[in-house]
Amino acid sequence: MARRKRTRTANGRSTIYLGADGCWHGRVTMGIKDNGKPDRRHIKRKGDGAYDAVVEAVQQLENQRKEGVQPTPRDKSQTVAEWLTYWLEEIARPHIRYKTYEGYENDIRKHLVPHIGAHKMARIQHEPERFEKIYSQLAKAGLGQYTRNHVHITARAAFREAKKRKVITENPFEIVKAPRVEEEEVDPYEVEEVRDILEAALQRRNGARFVLALAIGTRKGESIAFRWSWLNKKTKVLRVRRQRQRHTYEHGCADPAACVSTRHKIKPCRQPCRSHKRKCPPPCRPGCVKHAMHCPERIGGMVDVDVKSQAGRRGVRLPDQLFDLLMDHEKTQAAERELAGDAWIENDFMFTQPNGKPIDPRSDHNEWKALLTAAGVRDARLHDARHTAATVLLILGVPLPVVMEIMGWSNAKVAKRYLHVISTIQVNVAAQLNTLLWGH
Repeated sequence: MARRKRTRTANGRSTIYLGADGCWHGRVTMGIKDNGKPDRRHIKRKGDGAYDAVVEAVQQLENQRKEGVQPTPRDKSQTVAEWLTYWLEEIARPHIRYKTYEGYENDIRKHLVPHIGAHKMARIQHEPERFEKIYSQLAKAGLGQYTRNHVHITARAAFREAKKRKVITENPFEIVKAPRVEEEEVDPYEVEEVRDILEAALQRRNGARFVLALAIGTRKGESIAFRWSWLNKKTKVLRVRRQRQRHTYEHGCADPAACVSTRHKIKPCRQPCRSHKRKCPPPCRPGCVKHAMHCPERIGGMVDVDVKSQAGRRGVRLPDQLFDLLMDHEKTQAAERELAGDAWIENDFMFTQPNGKPIDPRSDHNEWKALLTAAGVRDARLHDARHTAATVLLILGVPLPVVMEIMGWSNAKVAKRYLHVISTIQVNVAAQLNTLLWGH
């Protein structure tokens, strides 16, 4: 029988051969590259068991090709830092809110890139323990549980997207244990404390702004964004439509490095330094693009943004006394406008600075702290006023759907975090038990 003529391997088939260099080689076609050429992967092994190792690697690639989970060729040597930067700026940023982006960027820049940025994506996908080590290191550095958990959330979102886009074949966060977070119990103000705060607020400029927070639970950004045109004086309904936030300045010019060249720090501070209370900042690196706040075409600062959810766009019927308080506040603002004269900056904001400009969130925070001191009550976050408002509605027996509408919640799970059983509620329950069980 004639011997069959030897032919080359068919296109697309895997090959395994012993090379002139003494190593076993394997080649597997995984698909098509971006430029239209075949994506031919190469495996190379040397030494004892090299042939079996190549066969196993070839079979693994073929299985990935069959299941459609092979990484794309452009991501073969991609580092974690490169992927996180691409994911944040090109994939996540166009679809998330600014504050969410700010949190992601902070986690990546401060924690993820310094710890694992140089690792290859292809390798770290098989090393979930590296992420858990990051959490331990952050804990040893004194960072809180919420910071560690936020780093976990950021990394998990980035690697989930990497798996979807076939940058990696395995998602390590199917194994990684999240840092433990113990929910901190918020202690809302008692009714007597609320009355003390309200009394002190009425003695201060823009005090009605904090009365709104305690009475109907508006968020800080919502309160300082209120316009008079959002208040229907006939129905006494105040609409919540937007909120104000401070965004970090960014360059709007074409050449950020040259834009504010005179602002670059050239030399280290002379010691002892009297200019910086904390650690002195280092000199600027070549090509520094910071100092955006001095850019003539800067972007950012105080901006109006949409409320957190569709449920947040709501209308709240004001109690009569609160409505009357806002009417008195409007008269006070009109007197300030007349006193300021040409220095007044005309706008529709309900709460303003003495010159008519809208209130800055930092100034609003400081005014809240001063109000608590004047009222003689314990210190708390301004956001705790929102917890207090929700709890007051619970005391009044307002049905949960109505509470959710007033507070702007879209999920009943959120309500559970805001409704607290304070002593006033416990006293009422005790009185009802007395009546039910003992008749008095």
